[in-house]
Amino acid sequence: MSDYGHDLWFGSFITPTARPPQAPVELALTSERAGLDLVSFQDHPYQSAFQDTWTLMSYVAARTERIRISGNVLSLPLRPPAVLARAAASLDRLTGGRVELGLGAGAFWDGIVAMGGRRLEPAQAVRAVEEAVEVIRGLWATDETGPLRVKGEFHTVTGAKRGPAPAHRIPIRIGAYKPRMLRLTGRIADGWLPSLGFLPDGPASLHAMNEHIDEAASAAGREPAAVSRLLNLSGRFTSGAGGGLFEGAPGDWAEQIADLALRYGVSGFILASDEPADLNLFGHEVAPRARELVQSERVT
Repeated sequence: MSDYGHDLWFGSFITPTARPPQAPVELALTSERAGLDLVSFQDHPYQSAFQDTWTLMSYVAARTERIRISGNVLSLPLRPPAVLARAAASLDRLTGGRVELGLGAGAFWDGIVAMGGRRLEPAQAVRAVEEAVEVIRGLWATDETGPLRVKGEFHTVTGAKRGPAPAHRIPIRIGAYKPRMLRLTGRIADGWLPSLGFLPDGPASLHAMNEHIDEAASAAGREPAAVSRLLNLSGRFTSGAGGGLFEGAPGDWAEQIADLALRYGVSGFILASDEPADLNLFGHEVAPRARELVQSERVT
């Protein structure tokens, strides 16, 4: 059991398709109407079939009223952290505190290089993420005196003025799978954001991966529960009996989500789907039932 006791929340993971341009916006509005807590978008700036994720997030922020907004995950090799810090703080202030950050070290390096980014080895990518988080948080820290100076191997800031501060403490979550990045997540991140489809052994992988995060958090003097655990997932809703993990009726989905929450400590569940019907079922039926199941188990 690795239940960290966090409240469950639910979100959507939408493709930022460029054609038609309003399609992901409408799905974001559907997500909000379905009662979901967060809408997120993948970030692949080298993909010409996609709209720019930050521009889309800003547009969606202006069209919505309640739902939180995040990249899932933002490609740090193509988004300078000092600029990203100001962009995130600005959008957070404009939305009254609805922005969250999911950060990625980079995956599709040929595309990154084609767009002018630098190809990094795995160990370099981990250090680059750590430096980026230091820059981002440093520029948000308007209560600290003096300009920000970070002399990193990959990200350097030489006397940047701090601010603006975001409207709330923006959580920084890291997409991580390998031990070095998992340990970094435990040391410095507010949350961990993997995708179920990329876990080598499915949900069973979460146990060992959680251990890397927990051990690193404890070694850094943090409570392991300070790092929230999120999960991107996909599947198929059916009207009949369930046929496997996330393939079945909404009630089956709710039971499987409750098991992931209680067994592995996952508290944020983000559905990757561009189907309005799926988002509605996830928000209106799966989410409330999963919360009931987890709450019932916790009080017994």
